[in-house]
Amino acid sequence: MASLFDAEPDRLSRLTLQAAGLFLDLSKQPWDAAGVAAALDLARAAGIEAARDRLFGGEVVNASENRPALHMALRAPDGADFKADGVPVSREVEATRAAMRDFAEAVRSGRKVGATGKPFRAIVHIGIGGSDLGPRLIWEALKPLDPQIELRFAANVDPNELAQALVGLDPAETLVVTVSKTFTTLETLANADAARAWLRASLGEASDAHLVAVSAAPDKAKAFGVPQDQVFGFWDWVGGRYSIWSAVGLSCAVALGYEAFGGLHAGAAAMDAHFREAPLERNAPVMLALAHLFNRNGLSRPIRAVVPYAQRLRLFAAFLQQLEMESNGKRVTAEGRPVARPTAASVFGDAGTNGQHAFFQLLHQGTDIIPVDIVAVREGSEGDPAAQRKLLANAVAQAEALMIGRAMPDDPQRHFEGNRPTSFLLLERLTPEALGALIALYEHKTFVEGVLWGINSYDQWGVELGKTLAARVLADLDGAAQNPHDPSTTALIERLR
Repeated sequence: MASLFDAEPDRLSRLTLQAAGLFLDLSKQPWDAAGVAAALDLARAAGIEAARDRLFGGEVVNASENRPALHMALRAPDGADFKADGVPVSREVEATRAAMRDFAEAVRSGRKVGATGKPFRAIVHIGIGGSDLGPRLIWEALKPLDPQIELRFAANVDPNELAQALVGLDPAETLVVTVSKTFTTLETLANADAARAWLRASLGEASDAHLVAVSAAPDKAKAFGVPQDQVFGFWDWVGGRYSIWSAVGLSCAVALGYEAFGGLHAGAAAMDAHFREAPLERNAPVMLALAHLFNRNGLSRPIRAVVPYAQRLRLFAAFLQQLEMESNGKRVTAEGRPVARPTAASVFGDAGTNGQHAFFQLLHQGTDIIPVDIVAVREGSEGDPAAQRKLLANAVAQAEALMIGRAMPDDPQRHFEGNRPTSFLLLERLTPEALGALIALYEHKTFVEGVLWGINSYDQWGVELGKTLAARVLADLDGAAQNPHDPSTTALIERLR
């Protein structure tokens, strides 16, 4: 790869892009000019532009569930005119945003108080998957050092997580926000039941005023005990892993302030505009997707690392695991035929520089070549500027080292082959706008990859079977049933009774 810079004098200008305030360097990817041209030909042959128009036009792109995927409508500025399968939705979106803003401002100002008249000082956000990972990432990335309102999360049905979320909190000053699209998710309802019991043990029935719900099934939320004016809806055309822009982000809107939440919307909307308008060869989501596809299919590399050189973005790899692997971890096309080539890569990662002292040995000298996405922030939000420069030096140096290696033929232990690709993303500062643009970039990149593979990026039937069987196994563990299982499963159930 290093030799390509001499062979292609325009390489940097062709393969560095700017979009919605982000800088993207794809020059350390393994494609030469002919490879880039072939990748763009593939994108055109796959009909990326027409597919993008169908997505933004609110057409049914999730065929197995007969739904559009219109998360872009959630962050569009007021006055937009999005339609979901021909039905106008923008006015309803704006009304929900206004209700969220009013609620957030009422809680933060102290106009809305708890059952004993105390203002709310903490929120416990209960959800899982798309109802947890996005809000958790945003809070970690943007939270103040000394927040006015503390935000904690409980996703796992393991009771330890909820216990840690509640420890040290005063029920009289705590809101419990339950997020579930269907309001039937086992893990979420188990945690919501336990949190409600914790509130009622201290405050009695009046504690229901501390309950908030976000759901596409508002009647179930009200039946749970949530006051009607504290139930916030969203729509079936919003996939869970694309839902942070909706009322699913209510906890963040309250804890960070609605201005920050609006900044997320603005950054994502700017990336939406770039994705719709930029030509393919200058389109950041398209080019990032093509670089990933070049490695995944062209060079048979099934794993990718994501390393944000920002501690505040340490959850970004976990967020992308759901966004990419749940969206594109498919073995059949949208029409139900076997796919012609491998689909989503496995994603892993951690914050730099921590990862350098863990898995980077494998990245540099392992037997597999693992492409890396490096995300860096030019200006830190707090702390010593000199330390921030050290962090940036590490980010840049690792990308260089992975590509150029080090030739030591007489000392194979210290020899680095190099020729290992990176994509380098630079944010000027970690603002709500930059974070919104970053998330939207990867959302659209994931969509482009799905189009190239011919799969439906918006369903997730692969998560259903295990959930269904878990209900049967639970009945067996509780002694309420004896369902047939394979010998190993039956033995495990007997051991755990």
